[in-house]
Amino acid sequence: MSDLMRPARKFVVSSVSSDAHMWNLVFLQLLLEEYGGEVHNLGACVPDQVIIDECRAERPDVLVLSTVNGHGHLDGLRLIRKIRSEPDLKDLRVVIGGKLGVRGPENVKFIEKLAEGGFDGVFESEGSLRSFDEFLRGLAPAPQLALAGAKEAA
Repeated sequence: MSDLMRPARKFVVSSVSSDAHMWNLVFLQLLLEEYGGEVHNLGACVPDQVIIDECRAERPDVLVLSTVNGHGHLDGLRLIRKIRSEPDLKDLRVVIGGKLGVRGPENVKFIEKLAEGGFDGVFESEGSLRSFDEFLRGLAPAPQLALAGAKEAA
């Protein structure tokens, strides 16, 4: 992947409140850093209000939520409703991915529900890494990089 394909962005990465898994968050942090992103990893079992407070403090371009315990559809829907009700965070890009439910192939039904709830991207575990990569590639370059490129071209 060329550097031109890597948008430098600021990310907050977290699990949902009921999810104690950490390796997925470490993987995401490394992946986003490989894209040139600045990552603030909140870790596992993060309460909703802490996520909201950290998004206010960090002002990320994207909040990335990862879950592998199968309760992401419940915790995620509750959290996104809270985020979208906050005037200063209502336009924040928020994505969720991983094991969203415990029903195997039926988990795909949660994708639409979470998207309708306010997520900008929902990535169910099967094949989701490719979709997440496409999402990242679709992010516009960070404003400071766009300016740097314009100065170099001048």
